[in-house]
Amino acid sequence: MHKISLSILVICLVLVTFAAAQKVELTVDASKSGAKIDRNIFGQFAEHLGYGVYEGIWVGKDSKIPNTRGIRNDVVNALKAIKVPNIRYPGGCFADEYHWRKGIGAKRAATLNPNWGGVIEPNTFGTHEYFDLLEQTGAEAYLSINVGSGTPQEAAEWLEYLTTDQPTDFAKERAANGHPAPYKIPFLGIGNESWDCGGNFTAEAYLTEYKKYNRFVRNFNPAQQKNDKMLSIGVGPGGGGERYLDWTEVMMKGWKNHTWSWDMQGLSLHNYTVINWGNKHSSINFGEKEYAEILKETLKMDDLIKQHSAIMDKYDPEKKIALVVDEWGAWYAPLPGSNPGFLVQQNSQRDAILAALNINIFARHADRVRMANIAQMINVLQAMIMTDKEKMVLTPTYYVFKMYVPFQDATFVPINYQSGSYKNGEITLPRIDAIAARGKDGKLWIEITNVDPNQEAEVEIDLSGIKAKSAVGETLTAPKVDSINSFEAPKVVVPKPISAKIQDGKLMMKLSPKSVTVVSLD
Repeated sequence: MHKISLSILVICLVLVTFAAAQKVELTVDASKSGAKIDRNIFGQFAEHLGYGVYEGIWVGKDSKIPNTRGIRNDVVNALKAIKVPNIRYPGGCFADEYHWRKGIGAKRAATLNPNWGGVIEPNTFGTHEYFDLLEQTGAEAYLSINVGSGTPQEAAEWLEYLTTDQPTDFAKERAANGHPAPYKIPFLGIGNESWDCGGNFTAEAYLTEYKKYNRFVRNFNPAQQKNDKMLSIGVGPGGGGERYLDWTEVMMKGWKNHTWSWDMQGLSLHNYTVINWGNKHSSINFGEKEYAEILKETLKMDDLIKQHSAIMDKYDPEKKIALVVDEWGAWYAPLPGSNPGFLVQQNSQRDAILAALNINIFARHADRVRMANIAQMINVLQAMIMTDKEKMVLTPTYYVFKMYVPFQDATFVPINYQSGSYKNGEITLPRIDAIAARGKDGKLWIEITNVDPNQEAEVEIDLSGIKAKSAVGETLTAPKVDSINSFEAPKVVVPKPISAKIQDGKLMMKLSPKSVTVVSLD
């Protein structure tokens, strides 16, 4: 018996060694190129929810926390470093109960926030503070207007207040509130989740509302009349299944037959990584089983985009309308002891892998997916940044976004490979995921995710036809799948330089388990 057991052990060790030593071969075809990876797929989302705005962004002008006009400086500097392209605001479900006049002027109305914890909403962060945040960070506006409890007149007056340069009473009021020049609004979202928290519309009823709002809610900024026109984004599906596929069908068929008086440039898609809404996974103290389950769920984003893109292609083969994934990310159970309505969760190495997998999916569908907004930017759900009074920490997801900065507005380049497989119980996942792109700097950029949390991946990338002398890059990994950056230990999960060499026309690297790696070729 002992000899048999020893033999089995030896065989197992050999198999493990073989698996670890297996090479993953990739080929980059730099002679071909695909769609532009629009920088707007790296968009952010800030809703009046929990500590997302108050404390996360806004601390007030009199705060001891260093700030500029009430907006905390450390957060602004961190967002500038990842070149945030746009920030969706003020919601979310909050947007369809938001009345903009309560958030302007010297005297602000204190109201309730019934969607998120039933707490007091002081409205001290409103229209002008939002546009100040955009100016400080260099991001563009993605404004969501109130369709659920508002009116076309209310939304139209907000846009006149924001964008006209004519001496109307709205323009004079805007100037009196500190901004004489009109604001620029590149993106306008007409409603939010109108199939649910935004009013429980049928697709047909929402389409009727959309036409009305799109017709009368106008942008008057002179700089946006011919070029850089405001793009109007309609509420799209909230997942897969017949209900949501029918919603896309109704919206696209309606657009196909649209007249001169209305149009649509984008259709939103919301999809969170959740396995069981009634019993969500924990964001802390989880193991490899939960790691594999969540990643399997998040990869469903690819099929979801394909399903809705196929419907869009029927009515819009030229792909004029963007699929805007303006809410995505992991949604876990609230942290113990937190207000359940504040959606506070931790952010681990698992979330870094999850973020990379989703960004790669968006990049592979870059001809249709031209905008996306992770939920949410600060202190809520899969956040970039977490704060606690004067303290701030950058999450693993933040570092993924920072590593991907060179992919903003880069041109997709085909990359071929056999992904191999990683198994945990009955779950089988692709071991490797990768994309390549030609950056605006002319360099070839390659991203490779090693999903396997246990084994290194030895990769060999064929660079035939590519003149490359050297490769530099960095990798993001962690001791465990649930490793986090905390206020006490903020550098547990941070990018580190990776060793790569080019030999005989091939780029060779060893990728750590559960890692995200980005390299550039010179």
